[in-house]
Amino acid sequence: MGRLASGVRFERESEFRVYAIVRSGGRQHKVAVGDIVEVDRIPTGKVGDAVELSTLLVVDGEAVTSDPWVLAGIKVEAEIVDHHKGQKIDILRYKNKTGYRRRQGHRQQYTALKITGIPTAAK
Repeated sequence: MGRLASGVRFERESEFRVYAIVRSGGRQHKVAVGDIVEVDRIPTGKVGDAVELSTLLVVDGEAVTSDPWVLAGIKVEAEIVDHHKGQKIDILRYKNKTGYRRRQGHRQQYTALKITGIPTAAK
């Protein structure tokens, strides 16, 4: 048993936790309202635009929704905060005794999204 800052008592912390698993750029991310998530760059979006992400799972306290037919109508809303590059990755290729050396660098393009809303399934 615990207490919130407002003085409301609750049994478990998970009762108030609403989060979703979303898919973006071939990866899955666990998101909650207010989170800032770094996904692969969304080339068509500009800073301030609204984006919808496809949902794989929604957890609303004790209720877990994973039915694909129900989740087909649920889209997590997000807002584009920033476009930026990730850290540089150095790719070195080397073969012994042949004089073969190649050096290549890569910086992945990312988009930062702020999650603004997670609609829950109708009960």
